[in-house]
Amino acid sequence: MRTLLNELHFLSTIGAYVVFVGEVIAGFFRKLPRWALLREELYSVGVLSIGVVTLTGFSTGLVLAAQSYYQLYDKGLVGVTGLMVAKAMLTELGPVLTAFMFVGRVGAAMTAELATMKVTEQVDAMVSMGVDPYGYLVTPRLISGITMFPLLTIYSIIMGIFGGYLISVYFFGISPTTFWDPIPTYVKPFDFWTGFTKAICFGTLITTVCCYHGMVTQGGAAEVGNASTKAVVTCYVAVLIINFVLTMGLNVMHAEVMRWFGN
Repeated sequence: MRTLLNELHFLSTIGAYVVFVGEVIAGFFRKLPRWALLREELYSVGVLSIGVVTLTGFSTGLVLAAQSYYQLYDKGLVGVTGLMVAKAMLTELGPVLTAFMFVGRVGAAMTAELATMKVTEQVDAMVSMGVDPYGYLVTPRLISGITMFPLLTIYSIIMGIFGGYLISVYFFGISPTTFWDPIPTYVKPFDFWTGFTKAICFGTLITTVCCYHGMVTQGGAAEVGNASTKAVVTCYVAVLIINFVLTMGLNVMHAEVMRWFGN
């Protein structure tokens, strides 16, 4: 019985989330958010995240290049170190690690802010004054997340490749041409579009999930913390699952396209 209730609660939560996303999209088409609100969110979501994204991407590139070198050195394959760093950052590590940092720095703050407004009845006051809370509170955050997260992901990828280049050339003694030459040959546009597609999906997912948990919070101050925790955990799990689904789906689609239309 308890299992059935849990399943019903899960399905109802998914349904409520879908309705929430629909309301946000409808609010976007009813009225565009004011530029002042959108500019503030773009700055908060994007510019203020540059520091943590720089550290994440750069350190990941360092570790990835070091591990690749130590694993490949005795096999005479150190020439593919740069290629491994570029491929991994483009298709997997760049989007996923940026998503994790984005959840921790931006998503949790979104949930806590909206949940605080909800439990202190500020959202109800907006409704009583005829203000659409979805268009005023959620839509600017959604637009900023969809816009800035892919840019942060690209920046993280660049920093990761740069970090891998620095340690490969100046610590391990690999020549710059050895590091860079395989990349244009074996890194295809499909690799870039894989990472970019994941970035769009993760940005949309994280923003909507965190805003949803904030807007449905009920109770007192303790529930604000619980809402933030639920949002962060949900986003982490969803990113891992969707990353696998996108990796498999995009590669299968690409293989079928290549099979039908050739190289």
